[in-house]
Formats: sequence, C-alpha cells, structure tokens
Amino acid sequence: MERPSFLRRSKSDSFSSILSSKDEKYLLPLSVQKQPKTRVVRALLGHCLYRRVILWTVAVLFLLCLTLFSSGVNVRHRRILDLVDFRKSKQQEGVEAEQFLQLLNDAIEKQAGQEEEELNLPSWLKFRHLDGYYNGLKALVSFPEYIPEFPRAKDSKSPFPLTIAYTGLPTPTPYIPQPSYGSLEYTSKYHEVNTCYLDKEKTIPAPDLYAYNGVIQGQPEPVIGSYDIFGFRSDLCFDRFGRYGPYGLGYSFQEGGIEMGIDTEKEGSQEVWRKTGKINYDRVDWGDAQDWCYESNKKRFADIDEDHSTTRTAHTPLVTPDPEKERVRSSPPLKRETIPRTAIVVRTYVGFQWTQHAILNFRAMISELSLRSGGEYAVHFLLHVRDDDEPIWADPETTQRILDESVPFEFQSICTLWSEAQMRLLYPGRFGSSVENPSSDDIHGVYRSAHMPLQHFAMTHPQYAHFWNWEMDMRWVGNYYELFDRLGIWAKKQSRVEIWERSQKYYIPHYHGSWENFTQQVHKESEASARPAILGPLNFPGRTLLRAEERGEHFMPHSCTHGTDPAKCGVGEDADLITLNPLFDTEESGWVFAQDVTGYNPAYPTPPRRCAIVTASRLSRRLLQIMHEETWRLHHSMFSEMFPASMALHHGLKAVYAPHPVYLDRKWDVDAVDKAFNGGRDHSTSSHGSPFDLQNEHNHKGSTWYYNSEFAGLLWRRWLGYAQMDGRGENGGRSGQGTLRGGRAEEEDPAGTGRMCLRSMLVHPIKWEHPDE
Repeated sequence: MERPSFLRRSKSDSFSSILSSKDEKYLLPLSVQKQPKTRVVRALLGHCLYRRVILWTVAVLFLLCLTLFSSGVNVRHRRILDLVDFRKSKQQEGVEAEQFLQLLNDAIEKQAGQEEEELNLPSWLKFRHLDGYYNGLKALVSFPEYIPEFPRAKDSKSPFPLTIAYTGLPTPTPYIPQPSYGSLEYTSKYHEVNTCYLDKEKTIPAPDLYAYNGVIQGQPEPVIGSYDIFGFRSDLCFDRFGRYGPYGLGYSFQEGGIEMGIDTEKEGSQEVWRKTGKINYDRVDWGDAQDWCYESNKKRFADIDEDHSTTRTAHTPLVTPDPEKERVRSSPPLKRETIPRTAIVVRTYVGFQWTQHAILNFRAMISELSLRSGGEYAVHFLLHVRDDDEPIWADPETTQRILDESVPFEFQSICTLWSEAQMRLLYPGRFGSSVENPSSDDIHGVYRSAHMPLQHFAMTHPQYAHFWNWEMDMRWVGNYYELFDRLGIWAKKQSRVEIWERSQKYYIPHYHGSWENFTQQVHKESEASARPAILGPLNFPGRTLLRAEERGEHFMPHSCTHGTDPAKCGVGEDADLITLNPLFDTEESGWVFAQDVTGYNPAYPTPPRRCAIVTASRLSRRLLQIMHEETWRLHHSMFSEMFPASMALHHGLKAVYAPHPVYLDRKWDVDAVDKAFNGGRDHSTSSHGSPFDLQNEHNHKGSTWYYNSEFAGLLWRRWLGYAQMDGRGENGGRSGQGTLRGGRAEEEDPAGTGRMCLRSMLVHPIKWEHPDE
C-alpha cells in the first residue's frame, strides 16, 4: 500500500538559534572559522616541533648559501651556481631574500594559527577520527583475540594492519536472549510459555535474529557505559541482514519484504532465511498478533497490585535450545510465580514519514519484545493528532481516515490517538505562571508536556506495571529483549544509598575502573562535598502533599526502614525511573530549559529539580500516578525531560541512570572525556560546568547517543550499507564533510573486509536512513 511521505522536523532543532555566535563558531567547518593572528615567536614556542624544524632548516640553508655566494667565496661544486643568479645586484638579492623570509613567516604564522585554533576547538573536533568501526566481517575474531583500536593500554599492541582470517564469510547463529522457557529451571518457578505466532492459524512463529560469534578486530570499545554490568553480550556482533533480514530486509515487496538492502553488498545473507524462509509480512496485523500471544499466556502475568519479585539469569548462551530435551521436567509446584507486564509506548505524530527502515525497526521490536517473550511486553503507538478540530472521539470514520493517512496498516491496531485539545480537557484549570518558558509553547503542548498523554495512557491501561517512553528515531543494534530486560534486572539490584549521586555522573570504565571502584569514588566525592546524600522524599518551601502522603503513606520500601541494613536499602525493589542519560541537577547547569517550571507558588524559591536529557526512559505505574495527580490536582508541571525525574526526587521514588554503552567517533584522551562529560559540580553532570550547558553540548555530537549527535546517524547508515561523507580526511571534520566512504563498492572490494558488524548499542537520533530520504 502506498503511503504519503512527510519531512520530519524536530522542534528541538529550532533552538540552534539560541546558541551564541561564539558557540556556533565551533559547530562550523575549520575552513570557515576565523584564524587568530599569532607572532612568529609564539610559533617557535608552539607544540608542533617537527614541522618547525623542517621549515627553519630550509630557511637556514638558503640564507647560508646566499651568504656564501654573495661574499665571493669560491665554490668548487659549480652545480650550485644554477640555483643563484650572481649577475643580480646586492639590492636585488636583498629584496628576494626579504620576500622569501616574508613567505616563510606567513607559512609559519598560518601553521601556528591552525594549531592554536585546534587547541581551542571542542574536544570532539580536536582528536583524530577512529577507523575501526568500519572494518567488516572478514576481520571477525574470537573475543580473546580482539584488540580494540581505542581505548587500550599504552603498552598493548595495535590491531593494525589487520590480518584477514576468512577467505569467505563466517556463518551467523540464531541469538536468543530470552530465558530458556522450556527448561526445568524456568518451569519449576514460572508458568509455561506457549509459542506465539504472526498469524491466527499458528503457522508462522516469530523468527530468530542472527548474530556472529566474535568481534571485528580493531573495532573501538565504548568509552562511556558498560556491557558487563548489565550482562549484555559483548562477545558477538550483528550485521544488517542478521539483525533485520528476518523482518523483511534484503527481499522484495512481492516476497513480503521491504525492497531495502537489495542494493547493498549481501554475500552470505541467505543464511538468515534458511530456517524460516522469507516471511511475507503483507497481511500481518501486529495488534492481533500481540493479543493472541497474550491470551495464550495470560496465566503467567500478575495482577497489577501483586508484589513483582522476579529474578532471571542475565546471560544466555548463543545457541538454540532443544525443546525436546528441555521439556523433561519434574512435577511442577502447586503455585508458580507470576510476572509483571511492561508497555513500550512509542510516540509518533500525524505527518511522520514512515520509511521502510522504520517499519523494519518496529517489526523487530514487537517480535522480539512481545511475541518472543510470550506477551511479557506489549508495544503501543501514541499518535499525536495535531489538528485540534479533528473529531477523533466522535467519528470512527475520521479516526480511520487519520490512521490510513498516517500509519501503515500493520501497526494501526496498536495506535492510540490523542490531541492537545484532549489534554486541556483532562487537565483543566489554571496552572499559574511559569518561572521561564524559553519555547513560548502552551503548557498543554507536546513539546513542554509530552508526559501528559503518557500519564493518561497509563491511567487507561492498568494491565502494565511499567511503561517505556520511546521515540521514533531511536535504534538498537541487537535484540530489543536483551536491552529492556537487562536494564530492568540491573536497576532492581541497585541500592538506594547514594543512587542519586551515582546517577548524576557518567561512568567511564577506562577512567573510573570497575563499577565497584566507581561507586567508591562517588561515595568519597559525596563525603567531600559536605552535602548530605539524598535518600527518601525531599522537604522544600512550598511543598504540597499528595493524597497518599496526607494519609501518612510513603514510597520508601521496608528495606530502608530504621534498624535494617543500609546496604540493602532498595535492593530488590523495581526502579520507578530508569533513564539513559545522567540525572543531573538543573540549577545553574546552563541547560536551556532548567527554569521551565510551572504552577508552583512564586513566593517560594523554585523547587529542586533533576533531569535526564532525551525522554527515553522506563516509568513505573506509581510514578505516572504521582505525575498525574501533581498535574490535575496541584497544577504542577515542568519541561518534559525534567518532570518525571523531579517527581521521583520530591516523593522519594527509586530513580537510576543506566550507563549503557556509548561510543565516540574520535580518539579522545580518557582524562579529557571525564573532564568534558563530568565537568560539573563534584565531578558530575550537575550545576556549573554541566555537559548539558549550551556551551558544552557540542561534545555529544561525536557520540552514538544524544539528541543532536552527528555520529549516530553516520555510523548507522554505514552499517546499513550506504556510503557516507564521514568527516575523515585532510579536509574533513564533521559529518557531511571529508571523504565519501563505505557502500557497496567498498564492501565488495576483494581487498576489503566486507560489510560492517557492530556490537549491541543504542543510536540516536536517526533522522534518515536510505540516501533517497
């Protein structure tokens, strides 16, 4: 079915105008940046020794020759005379010497100016680009043989030049990070899981995705965050066909695919269809598929008021379980544990351009999270209808027309429509004045209050204990179940003691060491600050109690009560908020929306606030209920990225930043990474020096995860098989500059290493994927 195409434009893009001319200078190519004038003496004392030695050696030799010949010294080697015209007068010789010295001086000044400019550049532009990301499958090695290009110990050997291990290509293997549902270990504790299918007739089971055992030699390691602390597999990688081939990449519309990937290098890609064949997705209705899956497994799931205390093994072998062997089990216990359900709520809007790659991404998300988990997760779309005059609740035909125009058929049944007019009805009354409103938007507008429709969604879907707030332009290289499941398990294990202090800081393993070392360092910094660690609800001037608090209730677990072991406070408690960037103190942070606070009594100071940039996060039902009451009853609100974290802070809920793996595009010094990303108060992201200050945000542009990253999209498109101007090279610097690299020709080159294979990572934002977009 043909769908209309729309250009997507993020409202955050409009805030580039807020940047001062001084800041914007660093976002321009080097060729258009103004070069400062520098004295020759400063050039002599500069840091680039070798280039200056060569320039001055040439100058001294020239002057020596000139002196020798002009003073009448006899020269036996007459060939030198060809270099000097002795018939010129002394005056002419002096003029030419002066001209030469002037040219030499200009060259040195220009070089010194460029070096001075480099010294003043932001770090993400100053360091050398890394190349190891772009090596392909012919450079696959086992994990013990893997040597990263960066970061690595000073005394370790370089992985380059590469030794190509394969004459052909390795073979991928199905990757199944879900628990072994048929095992005795699982069925003795939980209910049996029935297989879920794409069709009502139960003939097409949800497919496997494929991974390669090993890592590409020379591929850099993540600089921020970690695989190990979550139990993410870091010893395998995914190419585009293993990741998306099961969902339609690499075959035609006639076969039920998406017609993408056919135009890229595809040697060995047929392996991913050997077991299932090329699945025809033409008639799949993902709403029906999720409903059938839930109905066949609903006895597994807890009522919403039950205590959800589940544990699972985070490490699953890269093998396909043998169902016949695993179904040999002893007599099950009379009562088995039930588990909570989680909703993935993806925000979209009328006018979003549903590309074929976006369709691929959400097929993968639903299959891996919902169908392959026996209904533990469910994926929904919140569709923002921008026209407030559309009667989307009064007329079913209008609703269907909007769906037909805005959403592919296969996803329509999992869409919930909403509008800002609806939010004004749900949250009526006067909200009072705002401390600041930099965007000038209405308080019910999606930009300032994207949490409002999510709150309402949670109130009308009581079957879910947790809600992942997700965006259309995010991608995960790897299996979505592994991402969301492991983050939840890790967050549940975290102690509440100094959790806010840990969560305001980027974890940089090559700088901080192990997670235990990092935790100890945060403890020492917290003690040195003389500020008490945050534990439990905050009291501040003008604070208003919720109804539950008026009844004497609180949100702290029993493990934190007086007389219990402090080390166990909060351990085993599900997190109310899991964020994917640090939870920083916005006060004096320089973040543009730090004062976008509405409805609080202006007679008192602005309440304390925390924020995580990028709204992607997991929120508990009770956090959303608190936010809902604060909004409708107390008429409080804050900017979208600040409200959930601040409500968790005010009311003593468990909130944590999960330091997932983040890659950088350049060879930073790890000390410089910490200085740039933890340059705020107490070596964190808070207050003065915050990396989220408008003056400092540019450092995220060379990372794989931030709302304005350039590297994320560049790396993603190269991984998809499309050539990109990647910023590297003599004249390069940023995405869209430099040299055109990658693509089919380079990947098919017999002397090359083939198509890329990346380890699991989050990339954001992905504004376009195919070159035609």
